[in-house]
Amino acid sequence: MDAVKECLRNFPKEARELYLNDTVPYLDGPLSPLQFYRDWIGPNKPCIIHNAFSDWPALSKWNATYLREKVGSKVISVAVTPNGYADAVNGDRFVMPEERQMTFSSLLDIIEGKVKCSGVFYVQKQCSNLTEELPELTGDVQTHILWMSEALGKQPDAVNFWLGEESAVTSMHKDHYENLYCVITGQKEFILLPPTDRPFIPYELYQPATYRQKEDGNFEIVDEEDSTKVPWIPLDPLNPDYDRYPSYRLAKPLLCTVKAGEMLYLPSLWFHHVRQSHGCIAVNFWYDMEYDMKYNYFQLVESLTNAVGSL
Repeated sequence: MDAVKECLRNFPKEARELYLNDTVPYLDGPLSPLQFYRDWIGPNKPCIIHNAFSDWPALSKWNATYLREKVGSKVISVAVTPNGYADAVNGDRFVMPEERQMTFSSLLDIIEGKVKCSGVFYVQKQCSNLTEELPELTGDVQTHILWMSEALGKQPDAVNFWLGEESAVTSMHKDHYENLYCVITGQKEFILLPPTDRPFIPYELYQPATYRQKEDGNFEIVDEEDSTKVPWIPLDPLNPDYDRYPSYRLAKPLLCTVKAGEMLYLPSLWFHHVRQSHGCIAVNFWYDMEYDMKYNYFQLVESLTNAVGSL
C-alpha cells in the first residue's frame, strides 16, 4: 500500500514536468480544428482564447435594457440559496438550490438592486437553458462553435446561459465535458486543478438535500427521500483546511480570470471552482468527452486514490 501511495504522489508531479503549464496560456485567436485538437484537446490542457466570438451581437447588445425588451416576460429557472453555494456541501449534507420559476425581468430587478430579496439568485440551469428557455437570444450568439464541432466531430450536448449575483459561487467539481466558456459581460474567476491532481483532492459521501425558503424568509434544508449518498468535494479551495485534508498541500491549482470577450477552454475532468463579478453574463458549450483510454486511466487513478485513503 505504501508503494501505491508513493506512485500516486509522484503521478501528478510527472504530469507537470511532462506537459502541464504553470499558468493558463492565452491564444490570440482560435486555431484550426486539427491544430486545436493536437495542441489542447488531446493533451487535455486549458487555455484562454481571444477573438473567438468577437462577431457575436451579444457582446454589444446584452445589457439590462435590451434583455428586458427581448426576454423580460419569459419565465426562467433560477437557483436560489441562502449563501450563494448551490450544489455544495453544507455540514453533513450535499445541498442543491431551490429551483424557482420567475420572469427574467424579476431576476434583473433583484440583480440591479431594485427589489430586495433574501437569498442569492443565479441562473445556472445546465440543461441547455439558452436554447430551451431563452431561444429568443440565440440569434445574438452561436448555437455551436464551428471549429470545436469540427475538431470533435459532434455538436454540443448543451448550450447554457449564466447570470447571477457576485455572491453566487460554484463549488469545486469536475465535468465529463469539453467546455468552451464564453464571458459576455463582467468576469469569471476560476481555480483549476488537472485530473492528475485527483490523489490530492478529497471526496466524501453526503446525504442529498435541497434548500427551501420558508414564509419568514429563512431557508431550511430538506433531505431528498429514498436517495443514495452523493460523492462530493468538501474542501473549499479559497480556504483549504489543511489539518483535515493535508494531501491538498501537494495540489497545484491554477488561477485565471476570464474577462468579457474571452473564451476559456476547460478540458474534460478538470476540477474547477468559479466566482464571478456581480451581474456577469456568460454562455458555455458542453461537448461530451470521449470515453477512451484517458477516461480509463482517470478511473484507475480515482479507484486507487479511494482505496488507499489519505496520502
